Amino acid sequence: VQLQASGGGLVQAGGSLRLSCAASGRTSARYAVAWFRQAPGNEREFVAAIRENFGTYYADSVKGRFTVSRDNAKNTVYLQMNKMKPEDTAVYFCAVRAVWTTDYRNSIQYDFWGRGTLVTVSS
Repeated sequence: VQLQASGGGLVQAGGSLRLSCAASGRTSARYAVAWFRQAPGNEREFVAAIRENFGTYYADSVKGRFTVSRDNAKNTVYLQMNKMKPEDTAVYFCAVRAVWTTDYRNSIQYDFWGRGTLVTVSS
């Protein structure tokens, strides 16, 4: 599976961005997909995940502001980010796991990763 994340950029605090994660190769609607982010000097952290039954899960820091969704016909997962804050600044990565796990917040559980896309939120 190859993943391509896009949609990053510069936005002012309070603004919105939508990230896309397009999958190619051996894709499946049963895959679980997650978004992680990594700010300079910080460890990679969980942001959001969506499972095969469209169930969604969020980090507390983004709950109510970010929405993860998927379009299986397009093999694409989206991360809509609203009410953005400077602390959202990071490189955002999408990742795929073939089978859902309750340990979905742990980055080591994911088999495939895309290159990141940089999101910068100015104050």
